[in-house]
Amino acid sequence: MKRTVGHSDVTVGVLDGPVAIGHPDLAEARMSILGSGGARSSITGSQSCRHGTFVAGVLFARRGGAAPGICPGCSSILVPIFGEHAEATPDRLASAISAVVRAGARLVNLSAGPQSLSSNTEHKLELALDFAARHGVAVVAAAGNQGMLGSSAITRHPAVIPVVATDASGRPLTWTNLGATAGQRGLAAPGAGITSLSPDGGTVTWSGTSVATALVSGALALLWSVFPSVNAAQLRQAVTWPAQRGTLVPRLLDVRTAYASLARHAR
Repeated sequence: MKRTVGHSDVTVGVLDGPVAIGHPDLAEARMSILGSGGARSSITGSQSCRHGTFVAGVLFARRGGAAPGICPGCSSILVPIFGEHAEATPDRLASAISAVVRAGARLVNLSAGPQSLSSNTEHKLELALDFAARHGVAVVAAAGNQGMLGSSAITRHPAVIPVVATDASGRPLTWTNLGATAGQRGLAAPGAGITSLSPDGGTVTWSGTSVATALVSGALALLWSVFPSVNAAQLRQAVTWPAQRGTLVPRLLDVRTAYASLARHAR
């Protein structure tokens, strides 16, 4: 983080709840809103707005404030996909993924999964993620907080980095979802007791895979800012290689090692 605050050429698509863009710690953030749902950022009491504002703070809040503010120099496209609660329909999520890719996102942060999937809606999500992969977009997605073993159409997709949440000691939280896909090519990141922005202008402390996912997305945005010539596959490989087998628990995010790997590739 000391090397860069992120570059404006790296655009992060945030598919989440509406964001209270008037928060003082977001005053200098390079944010645009895609879709009519952006007007709902004024609903500061909704769970979806609290969630979206929290995630935005992890990524884009000013450095030196209460929130992590990992990549405030990057550009962002906010796509409000949640209703009153922090959940999205599969159709809405699939459309949002395609739309944010068309709008120029290079990396997509997806901190919450959709409602239950039918075979038809699962196929739509797979097509949207295929579209993102063809356009060189990396997708970082939360594994979920149901304490389950398994995967979903999102976390199984090869363009996606699934993220599980850990405590301060690096142990997975008891309610984080785990699975073979996450264990093989996913990442674990801190997700317990993280403080970020609240829509009321203050801060709030949360835990969960949404938190960990935003931390991973921010780290990848910084790496891409320092090494703009690498593609999405090279970036994924730098943070998840070598692939693990026979484990349900992914490796911890290691930005230092990923940086060294990308530096060697960039020579």
